[in-house]
Amino acid sequence: MTLAPAVQAKNIKSAMGNNNQYLHEVAVTAIIIKDGKYLITRRSPDKKRFPGMWTVPGGKMETDDYLKLPKDTEHYWYNVLERTLRREVKEETGIDIENIEYVTSLATVHADGSPSLVISCMADYVGGDIKLKEDESDQYAWVSLDEAKNYRLLDGIYDELVMAENQRKGRRSEWQRFE
Repeated sequence: MTLAPAVQAKNIKSAMGNNNQYLHEVAVTAIIIKDGKYLITRRSPDKKRFPGMWTVPGGKMETDDYLKLPKDTEHYWYNVLERTLRREVKEETGIDIENIEYVTSLATVHADGSPSLVISCMADYVGGDIKLKEDESDQYAWVSLDEAKNYRLLDGIYDELVMAENQRKGRRSEWQRFE
């Protein structure tokens, strides 16, 4: 049974103590394209969230992704999401990416009450051999859209893959179900 959005929001606010929360865990993910296929990875069975599910590489932004660097202008660091994404992809898969483009975003409140904002991007594979970080992922595959349907993907990931495919063909859209 799915709860109405207003009921879900009330339940979440109740769980979070009715306080408006400004801090979110920020993560960025990459739909990586190589020879017309997409890289998916299976989350380690020891992961706290979504163990054993297939997804795309990415991870959480850390303040070290910019605080230890000189500012690009008097007040700001630029390209922090891109820098974070390159770091996370390299750490998790051993490969390098370029041409990072925005695809969509999503928000959730996890079972432990932590709110998350995820920025989903697409990027081109540049080079490197896949070397999975064992505590993050235990398998990987390069898949077409049709092949992706055969994997137990996190909810919404297939739709993001379709969006990336369409974006590559010059058709941009906001997230929606593509089943």
